[in-house]
Amino acid sequence: MKPISEQLAELTVRAKSAEDAMAAAQKEAHDKIEARKEQARAAAKSATEKIDRELKSVVSSAAKDWDAVRAKIAADIASPKANIADAKHGHDVKRAESRADRLEWEAGFAIDYAIASVEQAKLAVLYAIDGRVASRAVRRDRDGRTSFPNRSAKIRRRQ
Repeated sequence: MKPISEQLAELTVRAKSAEDAMAAAQKEAHDKIEARKEQARAAAKSATEKIDRELKSVVSSAAKDWDAVRAKIAADIASPKANIADAKHGHDVKRAESRADRLEWEAGFAIDYAIASVEQAKLAVLYAIDGRVASRAVRRDRDGRTSFPNRSAKIRRRQ
């Protein structure tokens, strides 16, 4: 997993990309918007798949960790009582390190989730822009069809 600072930098880049895509899409033709939507859909899918892989990895890792804990407990029970203090200290250190690793993983997962959310938001924005463009086209077509017959009827009445 990347360091948290790198993940946050990636989140910033993705958010800026979503903002840029929205600004550009507002000025583009329908076919370019469709291409942007497809790119955004692919990016959102990729980000979602990454989260899914990480979740599967955690489940696998948790099973391995549990096996290691059980082996450690069995070894601790079998060890002489003279080593109990050392084992407890080692266990406390290992527990603290394990907790720090878990918290870092959770932070990284949250950032990955935020990246996936930004990609989903980017796709939603492109759909919204596409919908607005389509509604304007429909309105233009409707207004074009209804206004000309009325205009020609008014011209005939004046003559």
